[in-house]
Amino acid sequence: MFFAERIASILPTDKVLEIGPGSTPHPRANEFLEYQFNDPKVALEQRGNVSTNPNFSGRRVHYYNGGRFPFADKAFDYVIASHVVEHTPDPEGFMAEVFRVGGGRGYLEFPLPPYEYLFDLDVHLSYVWFALADQTLHFVRKPRPVLNEFSTITAELRRGLELGWDDLIRNNLPFFIQGFEFSTPFAVREAPSLNAYRQRWENPGTGLARRLVRKVEALFPQNTRSDR
Repeated sequence: MFFAERIASILPTDKVLEIGPGSTPHPRANEFLEYQFNDPKVALEQRGNVSTNPNFSGRRVHYYNGGRFPFADKAFDYVIASHVVEHTPDPEGFMAEVFRVGGGRGYLEFPLPPYEYLFDLDVHLSYVWFALADQTLHFVRKPRPVLNEFSTITAELRRGLELGWDDLIRNNLPFFIQGFEFSTPFAVREAPSLNAYRQRWENPGTGLARRLVRKVEALFPQNTRSDR
């Protein structure tokens, strides 16, 4: 979760469900919903290859096989779904269940199309973005044959991410990741293409973190190049 500070409206009396908490369950969640993976390797991949087991601190964990959540209508007051919707084969049905069991309140976070084009994670099935103009969550199913042509490049970029070369992402989070609270249900719609997607860079690249990196690079210039 990149924007944990945006979860700001949970009341002390709220019963909170977190879906797909990965390796870092939210401290305010009362219960959790996890997809039941039969293959431990697949479960690890879906968790971002983080081998650390999540610490639920005795809180109840429910498992399901997709589709309808195993809860009654409005069983919870708030639902957290961070980096889950892009994994689902049916984002519209998934969000309908989020709204049903949570009464329309919660927090949603997901990677945006630029992130997917850089890294093309196989476990992510759709491009997703929320458009303020029409208050709609849009999704486009990934066109596998097209992206497969860039598999060697995206594999290199993913390896760089694993090694910590993530300053481009960290310095421009709003361009690559979207996260927001909601208090009422909103529309969810499959888009025919990415033509309707609009986003812009927000940080100029001259912030403190970037300036420090440049100073270090100036003090310790590279004497060799890997492509020589």
